[in-house]
Amino acid sequence: MPAPTTTPTPVTAPPRGAETRQPVLPHSRTEDVLGLLTGTFVVSLGLDLLKSSQIVTGGTAGLLLLLSYGLPVPFGLLFFAVNLPFMVLAVAKKGWPFAVRSLISIALVSAFTPLHAQLFGGLHLPAVYAAVCGNVLTGIGLLIVFRHNSSLGGFNVVALVAQERLGWRAGYVQMGLDVLVIAAAITVVPPTAVLVSAFGAIFLNGVLALNHRPGRYLGA
Repeated sequence: MPAPTTTPTPVTAPPRGAETRQPVLPHSRTEDVLGLLTGTFVVSLGLDLLKSSQIVTGGTAGLLLLLSYGLPVPFGLLFFAVNLPFMVLAVAKKGWPFAVRSLISIALVSAFTPLHAQLFGGLHLPAVYAAVCGNVLTGIGLLIVFRHNSSLGGFNVVALVAQERLGWRAGYVQMGLDVLVIAAAITVVPPTAVLVSAFGAIFLNGVLALNHRPGRYLGA
């Protein structure tokens, strides 16, 4: 009597990339500290390059740059004071850990920015170069800050609240606020500087849009 035959179980290949997927590991405390120090330092350097050529960018940072051109108040002090009220929203929407880290990041940018101004002295950079370089550096710094569960407060929190309460897309809200800030700059800086500012802000938003996507990285 012949032996019964068995149908072999088909072997399915694992999903593409599954064989290299690593367990999600949170950042250590040391990594968070170094990440926030690095990110805020890079942001503050970018903002100082923008300020040196009276260039405006989007977001709360752009609004504060605009105010610093017309008010006899140091930019670092303005940056810290204006962002404090947004921390109330950050606590309500993102929780205390996120709010505390954001407050620390805001304080670091406020401290680093005048340091650059003192060490560099009076920089005289071409406006277009300052706009591109300053915005790219600011965008890179923000990416680092975001990756460590922090922010620089301001319009980011407003956009989040508008999305959750009103159903408006946060990206569109942020873009609308950026347009208002740059449009308001025409009352303080020359029209050519406003055009250069708009050109530079495209680079900042491009850096964030191309690189900051939830779920793209491990631990995101």
